[in-house]
Amino acid sequence: MKLTRVLPILAMLAIVFVAGCKKDDDPGIRPTVISTDPITSATNRAVNSMISATFSVAMDPASISNSTFTLQKAGAAVAGTTTYTGTTASFSPTADLSPNTVYTAMISKDAKNMNGTTMSKDYSWTFTTSAKSDLILPTVTLTDPLNSAVGVALSKVVKVTFSEAMDASTITSLSVAVRQGTTSVSGAVTYAGTIATFTPAANLLPAKVYTVTVTTAAKDMAGNALAANNTSTFTTGDAPDTAAPVVSSTSPANNATGVATNKVVSITFSEAMTASTINATTFTLFQGASAVAGTVAYSGTVATFTPTVALTDALVYTATIKTGAKDVAGNALAANTVWSFTVGAPDVLAPVVNSTNPIDNAIGVANNKVVSITFSEAMDPLTINANTFSLKQGTTVVPGTVAYAGIIATFTPTNILTAGLTYTATLATGAKDLAGNALAADKVWSFTTGNSTSTLAVVNLGAAANYVILAKTAISNISTSAVTGDLGLSPAATSYITGLSITNATGYALSAQVTGKIYAADMADPTPINLTTAVENMITAYNDAAGRPSPDFLELGTGNIGGQTLVPGLYKWTNTVTL
Repeated sequence: MKLTRVLPILAMLAIVFVAGCKKDDDPGIRPTVISTDPITSATNRAVNSMISATFSVAMDPASISNSTFTLQKAGAAVAGTTTYTGTTASFSPTADLSPNTVYTAMISKDAKNMNGTTMSKDYSWTFTTSAKSDLILPTVTLTDPLNSAVGVALSKVVKVTFSEAMDASTITSLSVAVRQGTTSVSGAVTYAGTIATFTPAANLLPAKVYTVTVTTAAKDMAGNALAANNTSTFTTGDAPDTAAPVVSSTSPANNATGVATNKVVSITFSEAMTASTINATTFTLFQGASAVAGTVAYSGTVATFTPTVALTDALVYTATIKTGAKDVAGNALAANTVWSFTVGAPDVLAPVVNSTNPIDNAIGVANNKVVSITFSEAMDPLTINANTFSLKQGTTVVPGTVAYAGIIATFTPTNILTAGLTYTATLATGAKDLAGNALAADKVWSFTTGNSTSTLAVVNLGAAANYVILAKTAISNISTSAVTGDLGLSPAATSYITGLSITNATGYALSAQVTGKIYAADMADPTPINLTTAVENMITAYNDAAGRPSPDFLELGTGNIGGQTLVPGLYKWTNTVTL
């Protein structure tokens, strides 16, 4: 190819490249109209409507006026007022439009974006009016998050969907607001189509109740306002777990000597890990530069490496847990953990039980007692389970949950134990230490229950303690009840309290079935604020209680506790609870 032909081709490629790489804010990019309300050729447009056009970019407000946004009927200009908000221009006729008439709206090419660039040409569209005015009030059809949603992301952008197109100039911070308690949340309000969007200036706070309010300042294109303020609430989730897990302990310890040749190497983490990340790639054992073959397992917070063949006496081995190991939130170890040990004689000693709680033949044991065993050494966690650790009353097996951590195994009964009865606990020889040595014999001991329960630290209910029943969405009474104390419902309204035949008063209500007062979020001040505080305190208290690892009672009555008398304590269920 001759040079004279190559140069023109390179020049054309350069032109195409430069033209194709212009940014959206380049002065050469001309603004366009991307949507209108009504759309072109629309029919049955209400005669009391305003007209709007939405641009592809933000426009210079000074260029959006009655000279650049016009409306005509049969060639005659229609009087009106032009406004501009966000990227939307609106034309509000001074008087109602004529019925059953064709109108032409036009955006002049003189409309400019913020860089001073005009449209490439005039944009016009037509529509036909109906025979009547729009008298239908707009409504809020959907909120995102949904009303009473829980576990909402802290980065959530709040959206409100209306039943029809709204006047963009009325969708502002005055008509769409978000509050946490009585504190306004800073953020930006935008509007497009039928959706208003509130974008918080910063992430929301964890475990807090937020209220979204759409006020009657929001109006549709005919100037109709909402009939009443629309309020919804949502509760944010916990703060994300961003803390890296750490290694709490290793077995053998770093620089240990005389380690058994049949040793199962283990590592205990500070928190639960993602089991799939604990594998032969992340947990390794080397003797010098040679990898040791073995099997990796994970249970609870303990990872184990079981060598395929016995380790060699008098040699140094190096174990490593790598940063590929992650907790359940996806946080990896901050750095590899490496430790070494020297092998000696094999471990052939059977583990023993150092102590039990309750002790053998104990009396007056709490009805909600968690039975535990302390071993003489670390055990293989996979061998501590319902098959090896059991509790019976006579010949009846007591249902419960077995757990293991450190050198302690626990048995937590599903239901409270019966007062005045003798129970027998058994640890079978299937329980083994990390070297595979089993107990020499079953460990069996008995105890007799009393009439008391253990005491945990009190859960601080805050303002929630002012109510014997406190709910967020509804309180439904079936048949007849006798309630002593106050009832509270928020953010739901009084209408969501059913079956109590209530009589409204100022700021509260009364019922013949309630010895106390009934409060709801739509009652007179200061009831709404008091309830918001109580609900927030309730959520804090719930998170405290739910986060405690050892409740006094787990799954009591499998959730059906009607007719039972409950002693003081912390109760936990993972299913629906019925009274």
